[in-house]
Parts: sequence; structure tokens; C-alpha cells
Amino acid sequence: MRFLIGQTDSVHYIDPSEILRPEVTFAKKKLSQFRDFSDDQNPMKERIKRTYKLMHTNQTVDFVEEQVKKWCKFNHFKATIKEALLRLNDLVDESDPDVDIPNIVHAFQTAERIRTDFPDYDWFHLTGLIHDIGKVLVFFKEPQWAVVGDTFVVGCEWSKNIVYRDTSFVDNEDGKNNKYNTKYGMYDANCGLDKLTLSWGHDEYLYRVLLHNKTTLPEKALKIIRYHSFYPWHSSGDYQHLMKEEDDETKKWVLIFNKYDLYTKNQEVPDIDKLWPYYEALIDKYIPGVLEW
Repeated sequence: MRFLIGQTDSVHYIDPSEILRPEVTFAKKKLSQFRDFSDDQNPMKERIKRTYKLMHTNQTVDFVEEQVKKWCKFNHFKATIKEALLRLNDLVDESDPDVDIPNIVHAFQTAERIRTDFPDYDWFHLTGLIHDIGKVLVFFKEPQWAVVGDTFVVGCEWSKNIVYRDTSFVDNEDGKNNKYNTKYGMYDANCGLDKLTLSWGHDEYLYRVLLHNKTTLPEKALKIIRYHSFYPWHSSGDYQHLMKEEDDETKKWVLIFNKYDLYTKNQEVPDIDKLWPYYEALIDKYIPGVLEW
């Protein structure tokens, strides 16, 4: 079975097996080597494990609500999309086991591979470029555990497929709160993806920044941005008891995006200076001017 994406004047058929088997397209190493969170003595792994421990200890319902109140006033700074992207030159994601280079390189790697495979979907190219810009929070005294890494649902029991699930939540206060530590917690059955509160990070922040600044990116782009780090849901199939049928369409797009986000991570650096004019034109088309952050 194949599913169709796009519009009637420009369609593209995707075989789901291609989405889940990117080694047939462009992965630079074995699939088993991606997202390897195994517990070894590699200093990089120790850093990652420490970041997730802090995340899983501190990301509670109360914490997320406070972050939303704080950051969604959009009165912290003003910057264009390009200016925000350039800040990622100085950021290495402490939760990522696949790459140890500035995040802006990853942004262009993702965008350019999407551009190769979907030449007519300029909104998708731009989505690939900007999907991690919310990580600018790190430059405003937010710790990386409150910005990067996989997201998960707060306010109900933690799924079994969260990274370091068995060891890193022991000090999280919500685990002792009967309002939040059951299968459904504070949610209703099949309430839908958009009714869930996820751990706070760059995904939710950028999603809200774009809405506030009235982007003209299509809704599917916004959902890709909002949920691309929600691995327990889109890659492990968790939280199905909280989903609506229409969430399946969102998952299809997130999975398409995920292979470009994940499997383009390598040491090959694009010619960013040469690429800027193309992407600046897309920024002017979909998210122009100075934004409120």
C-alpha cells in the first residue's frame, strides 16, 4: 500500500517501507548505529545520559505550565529567522548521540536532502531548515534538558519506550501524584494529539512562536515542527489510547520528515554560504521580517 501526499496538481506517492528503511536512500551508516543510547563509557554517552536524567527529573506538569507562561508572552527578544538560525552555529545538542557538530549544519543537511527528494515542496524545505530553531532558548539561560531531546507526555504514566525510562524518572514528583501517574492521568480516552501536554522543549516553543508571528507555512509543517521529537509516539507507537483517527495523518508526515531529520546526520558539511539566498527567499515567503520570540 502507498499513501499520497501533496495536492492534486503535484502528487507524490510514498511507500511506507521506504520511510522506515532509509538505508535504501541516504543513510551513511548502519541503522543500528543511529540513536544508540547504550550505556557505555563513551564521554559523549555520559553527557547524553546526564542530560536525560535532568530532563526526566524536572519535566513535570507544573514545570511545563510555568515554561509556557514564561516563554509564550513572546517578549524576550526580537530576531529574524536567519538571525535565530545563525545562533545555532554555537550550539551542540547534548542529547544527540549521532552528531557532535553545530546544529546549523544539521539544519542545512536536513533541508537539502528534503529539497532533493521533494523539489516542488518549498514549504517542506524550509521546515527542514528551521525545525530546530527553538533551541535558541539555550542562549537565554535555559538548560539543555529543558530545550533538547525526545519529548514525552506529562500528566500520565510515562511510556515504556522513553529513553532511559527505567532509571531516570525515579525523582520526578509526578510519579508520586495519583492525578498524573495512571494510564490516562489528566486526559480523556482518545482526546487527540493536540490535547496532550508534552515535555517542554524547542519543538513546542517554535510551534508557538510561528503561530504568534502568523506564519503562512501549512498546518502539516507546523505539526511536523511540534511533534518531530515525540519519538515514543511516532516511532514506538505509544499513547494510542490517547489518539484520534486524524492523528494518523500527522504521524505519516512526521515519519516522512523523521528520516531526513535523523539519517542525514553525518560529518559532510553543506556549502551554507552558497545556500543562503535560496532559503532567505523561502523565509521571506513564509516567515518574513523580525519575529517576536
